[in-house]
Amino acid sequence: MATSKIDGLQAFVAVARDQSFTKAAARLGVTPSALSHSMKALEERLGIRLLARTTRNVSPTEAGERLMRSIAPLFDQIAVEVEALGELRDKPAGTIRITCSDDAIELYLRPKLAEFLKTYPDITLELFVDYGFTNVVEERFDAGIRLGEAISKDMIAARISPDWRLAVVGSPAYFAQCPPPETPHELTEHACVNIRHRPSGAVYAWEFEKDGLEFTVKCEGQLIFNSIMHMMNGAIDGIGLAYVPEALAAPYIADGRLKEVLADWCPYFQGFHLYYPNRRQTSPAFSAFVDAMRYPG
Repeated sequence: MATSKIDGLQAFVAVARDQSFTKAAARLGVTPSALSHSMKALEERLGIRLLARTTRNVSPTEAGERLMRSIAPLFDQIAVEVEALGELRDKPAGTIRITCSDDAIELYLRPKLAEFLKTYPDITLELFVDYGFTNVVEERFDAGIRLGEAISKDMIAARISPDWRLAVVGSPAYFAQCPPPETPHELTEHACVNIRHRPSGAVYAWEFEKDGLEFTVKCEGQLIFNSIMHMMNGAIDGIGLAYVPEALAAPYIADGRLKEVLADWCPYFQGFHLYYPNRRQTSPAFSAFVDAMRYPG
């Protein structure tokens, strides 16, 4: 294929993804007018319109969407392979982008980060806090962190934590006003600090298990976060009960700022895993990160 056609296809992918000639031009290092010219030339050669343009928006047409699905992964793979070649050096280097929850960072990454960054000074880590089950391929992350049970089978997964459990906790000040619940069903009578993982998703229903019976309780309260860390702070501040990782609450339980209840009802979950596409050509930097974060058990 002629170089001009390849350049035109690359321009199309950039504009379709950013839905903006200005943003795509900046990323490709060309002017918006040059990018527009490339797109017009490509559409003329193919004899079909690929982009629908208005004064404010640019979006793929039906034909553009079809072409995008077929060629965008190929350009992504080319970029990965070229990047991997550039990173074949004595010391791992480059930027690693990870999507994960803040409790995973606090419990399983943070204790290892200082040593890792000191060992690999040419590596930059970008940790993006997100509870919304981000598609790491579409959003161009190197990897994500999820519970083992939530990872697709087409991904490679490396365990970074042991199995863990949630704990229902509240402050002494809260329990001075409200007697501790003896069963999960009594939580409906309590103020609870909740979490909504995604803006359009439902509030998380608290999961429990006893004697082989699994069930959920829909808890109510005036405060909802999209962060485990802030949920726990709400409990510490006496606003209500929170359902947070036991290991995260442990220091506050030990010093008396929190009290755990319903421990016999709280189940264990599969450990957190670092996951990434199985077709990814791992760079030396990414391989070093996986090795450093891997759970030894």
